[in-house]
Amino acid sequence: MQDKPSTSDRPDVRRASSFRPRLLASAGILLVLVGVYLRATRVQQPSQEAEADFTTARQAMVEEGIVGWGITDEDVIAAMATVPRHAFVLDEFLDQAYENHPLPIGFGQTISQPYIVALMSQELAVEPGDRILEIGTGSGYQAAVLAELGVEVFTVEVVSELGETARERLSRLGYDAVHVLIADGYDGWADHAPYDAIIVTAAPDHVPQPLLGQLADGGWLVIPVGPPGGYQELWKIHRQGVVFESTSLGGVRFVPLVHEDPSGYVPEGWLRGSSERGRTSHATR
Repeated sequence: MQDKPSTSDRPDVRRASSFRPRLLASAGILLVLVGVYLRATRVQQPSQEAEADFTTARQAMVEEGIVGWGITDEDVIAAMATVPRHAFVLDEFLDQAYENHPLPIGFGQTISQPYIVALMSQELAVEPGDRILEIGTGSGYQAAVLAELGVEVFTVEVVSELGETARERLSRLGYDAVHVLIADGYDGWADHAPYDAIIVTAAPDHVPQPLLGQLADGGWLVIPVGPPGGYQELWKIHRQGVVFESTSLGGVRFVPLVHEDPSGYVPEGWLRGSSERGRTSHATR
């Protein structure tokens, strides 16, 4: 009778069978990693192509909707050609990033029409080194355009989610001269007043008194004023001592200025000056 093999002479079937699944698992992980790499390398090229497409679209926007609509300030034109508007819009509207109209950014707010951003920036008549107050940060696009003009921007946003997103976005894009405060913009930002110019990108039904008080002597305030939900008038207001002279830049349509306490008022007769009619624009924030 043949002896049975000892335990030490038997092949280790258990070890062999457990080794194969581990080998297959390792191969599977390797294949997954290779697949991720290949997908990543495929995404990079379309991204580069998309950036080129955005640059082309931005140039066309500037030529047709900025210069073509009458903007003449060379610094403003250069800023509009530089700031990547597609970085400030929601993903679902990327294909419209350089069309000359406003786009939703959430919370009932919008990113302004490029033409109105250029118009308001031009009318502020800023100089490098100026301190500018912006009421209504929104996406941060208007603040970025102003920063390209070499000014320091103090911008106030009442919607905390928008303010935090704008702050992160502006920092990521390198706009270190823009400072974001989450607060009620009706009251301005007194800590850094007076300002060489003030821009308001949402429409109150009257000019907030705190903003007039924070405007430096000789400074300009550009602000839409009118009823919510309707057309407003875009005003350019010049401070000369205690006198505020105003010029109309035409009809616009902005989202209402969000303000919890609408008790402030401007004395009757503050609107003194000429009426210079401009292009009517659906130019919301």
